[in-house]
Amino acid sequence: MKKFLQCMLVISAGALSSGAGVHAEDGKFEIQSNLQAGVAKVDITPSEVKDFEVVGHRRKVTGIRDPLRAGVLVLSDGETKAAIVTLDTIFAWTELVQIVRPQIEKATGVPAANIMVSASHNHSGPGFEADSEWGRELVQKLVAAAKSASSNMRPVSVGYGEDQISFGINRRKTIDGRAVVRLNPDGPNDPRVKVLRFDDGESLTPMAVLMHAVCHPCFFTWGDKGSNPYPNGYPKMSADFPGVAQSFVEMSYAGETDSLFLQGCAGDIRPNLPGYPYRCADEADIQWAGRDLGSAVVRTLAKNVTRENLKKREEFYPIRVANTTVSLPGKEGRIDAELQAMKIGPYLLLTMPGEPMVEYGFKLEDSIADRAIPIIIGYANGHVGYIATEKSYDVGGYEPNTSKLLPEAEIMILTELSMLADQVVGDVFESFSKHPKDAEKRAAEEKARLNGKSK
Repeated sequence: MKKFLQCMLVISAGALSSGAGVHAEDGKFEIQSNLQAGVAKVDITPSEVKDFEVVGHRRKVTGIRDPLRAGVLVLSDGETKAAIVTLDTIFAWTELVQIVRPQIEKATGVPAANIMVSASHNHSGPGFEADSEWGRELVQKLVAAAKSASSNMRPVSVGYGEDQISFGINRRKTIDGRAVVRLNPDGPNDPRVKVLRFDDGESLTPMAVLMHAVCHPCFFTWGDKGSNPYPNGYPKMSADFPGVAQSFVEMSYAGETDSLFLQGCAGDIRPNLPGYPYRCADEADIQWAGRDLGSAVVRTLAKNVTRENLKKREEFYPIRVANTTVSLPGKEGRIDAELQAMKIGPYLLLTMPGEPMVEYGFKLEDSIADRAIPIIIGYANGHVGYIATEKSYDVGGYEPNTSKLLPEAEIMILTELSMLADQVVGDVFESFSKHPKDAEKRAAEEKARLNGKSK
């Protein structure tokens, strides 16, 4: 029966794709754009997982439910190159970022400073050690994927849309003046799904998809000990809901597109799995979440290529990137954190190297207002742990108590990201002035940034 259903799925997918081909010309649309893009995905699942210990909520696994993958999207506006690397892992480890960026630069010509390395924050995958077999394989596969993406660049335009997911919930509740772990439907949450599709115009199938959502990928981890069938956590390696969602999107387009996942400010947002205080997921839960996110993405993708929406697309997509390393106040001394801004036409991506609480996304979007379309990303370009809001320290709880940072780090992060946004949005005087001294200063700052000498 299982093989029969698999065959029917393949036949159905083929029928869908061939049905679209009957009106192939009707599905084409003209691309007027300076932007070029190439994409590649690669399986990064460890080759041996027997008695393998996964990180996040540590536990031994004895098999693989679904593969872990990485994606690389390479972009060029004709003058500036940039790349986005996505990982089905718990972190974009600082050591990994430092190793892989210069190697990708050498292989593709994308400046190391213009490469974003981001993770889904998957709690059912391996940890990273540079000298381990898997660590070495991961670096090699990322470089190879970047090289493949860079060698298949073609003109694209970009569509954008939003939808919502239903499975995320805030995990903090203040009772008697202190925060406790509790599924809190009244707490702040961001159910939005933000979707970018990159099209070459040859068909209604996107060349690449970037999806952004806000929720811990910790469906398959231990929760309360009384919840069967997995009181000690799911016993297999998995990419969790982001992996299921990516596969769902790709299946919907008969395997002719590559989808990549970007995690938002999910520091205090987790799956809504009630328990004491919550339970581990089972197969029904993960299918719910993966298909919920995947369906939201597919709905957005489908609507985005109607004639009305195609008319709204830009024809000029300048790429601008800025990053800085800021020294943040920590509980045991200063902590360096890289912040990055990447603007692709009207779309502004801002990154933080850790687990920002959901309010960071709202505050940054408010500060940007109508200047750009914001996509706020956590778990990128390194890892400094939890990035809690200043206010959260007043009531404590897991996130501020385990954070390595002091409360005053928030204002520094928000200020620095706002300044980076100013640089790449280019609508403040210093960013567009043609005065020779201003132009020389910008050129010197850009040279220093590309040489790894940002402050």
